[in-house]
Amino acid sequence: MVSAFTCEFDPFLPIQTCLFPHTEQEKDPKFWNTWAQKTLKNALTLQNLNTNKAKNLILFLGDGMGVPTVTAARILKGQLNGQSGEETQLEMDKFPFVSLAKTYNTNAQVPDSAGTATAYLCGVKANEGTVGVSAAAVRSQCNTTQGNEVTSILKWAKDAGKSVGIVTTTRVNHATPSAAYAHSVDRDWYSDNEMPPEAVQAGCKDIARQLFENIPNIDVIMGGGRKYMFPKNTSDIEYPGVAKHSGTRKDERNLVQEWTDRMKDKKGRYVWNKKQLLSLNPNDVDHLLGLFEPGDLPYDLERNTETDPSLTEMVEVAIKILRRNPSGFYLLVEGGRIDHGHHEGKAKQALHEAVEMDRAIGRADLMTSIHDTLTIVTADHSHVFNFGGYTGRGNTIFGLAPMLSDIDQKPFTSILYGNGPGYKIVKGARENVSTIDYQENNYQAQSAVPLSMETHGGEDVAVFAKGPLAHLLHGVHEQNYIPHVMAYAGCIGQNREHCRSRSGTASRSATTGLYPVLSSIATLLTVTRLLC
Repeated sequence: MVSAFTCEFDPFLPIQTCLFPHTEQEKDPKFWNTWAQKTLKNALTLQNLNTNKAKNLILFLGDGMGVPTVTAARILKGQLNGQSGEETQLEMDKFPFVSLAKTYNTNAQVPDSAGTATAYLCGVKANEGTVGVSAAAVRSQCNTTQGNEVTSILKWAKDAGKSVGIVTTTRVNHATPSAAYAHSVDRDWYSDNEMPPEAVQAGCKDIARQLFENIPNIDVIMGGGRKYMFPKNTSDIEYPGVAKHSGTRKDERNLVQEWTDRMKDKKGRYVWNKKQLLSLNPNDVDHLLGLFEPGDLPYDLERNTETDPSLTEMVEVAIKILRRNPSGFYLLVEGGRIDHGHHEGKAKQALHEAVEMDRAIGRADLMTSIHDTLTIVTADHSHVFNFGGYTGRGNTIFGLAPMLSDIDQKPFTSILYGNGPGYKIVKGARENVSTIDYQENNYQAQSAVPLSMETHGGEDVAVFAKGPLAHLLHGVHEQNYIPHVMAYAGCIGQNREHCRSRSGTASRSATTGLYPVLSSIATLLTVTRLLC
């Protein structure tokens, strides 16, 4: 293990000095050769593919978690543990199979979170700004909804008898989770208050309403978004004197009360704070609705640990409830505020959100088995975020590059954005970052182009996979391929034929596996080669 490192900052010099933390063993080629040989031996074991049936399916979605964010989060995780960081492993790094997903929307080279969510949840690519509808639907045009609805893997799993859950750090009716249950031509139609009157009159439903009506018995729902569930101007239970947190619904419906009444005899529980959540006995709860904030949950760095649950805590409770179903479960987990941190140019917030999601991945790993649980970690899109500047080993990820700019002779942070709110000009020149606290939680990293909100990036994102049939995620794929793999592994949705015995009657167990179809594919490929 690499030794701890120290960094010194001299207020009179604009450069941060880090002591290189490499150990004596790293100078010896034997250290690297031994490490590589151990990795090689582990890799050779992967030829024994896991072809079991996936009883459980878990998708961890880091919103905005592009590859640079993954790398920076890895370094941060290590540095939080007193290491230099570069050699650290994230939980997702341990997954045996990694591929890339192309994230473009049908009408956008650089995508948004709605069109991408439709891809990795519903299996079809779609237009930006739309959820749960095909590319034939036009954003904000209500009359293009009907007939263009597409269903998600959450519904496929529910129809197959599995328990299903949604856990997010954003509003439960935000872009990512809404594609799991809603069909909306506009991702911003959170409640009827945000919809144009003509859309309401034409019969289009707001997303909050669809959460409870389209798939009425979603077993676990946790996140924010309370205000969209209550009648307009209803005071929030946690912030009674704050108008912006009050209810928004013009139809005067109390969706939480309606859900509570409907679930009264079905072991349903509604909670709105951490204490209530953690006091639950998961064995006595079949349906859980947890709405912990009027809007999005707070950043993990700003979270009140007494009243607000962490993503890891929510995931643990969710799995404890969902795994009681002998048929298994499907769980969507979103680290949604990684994206928000980047949009605001607040790299520290974004990266701490990513580290927290990695903790949740680790917790899920301890609660499930690789033999019967397919777990996938990916992102919907990237951001114009990166870090560079020839920083030394162990340099704090939020620190300065080790030299001045040869153009304006000023220091710069390693982390930079291509665009965003961090663009600042002071007296006609670039801001001198040595005069400010660039390691403060809400520091907005410098950007090349001034924008009030930083934009998404268009490059491919990583897809990490482990468990049954995880090897089907390989190479470079379209993003909409992801739910097809998960459905195939779990024997749900349109891919079921391979799950039957050759007589076509009995389902194959997790231990029996899915060898017949893989053998058939191999035979088909061989015949195809001969014919060609």
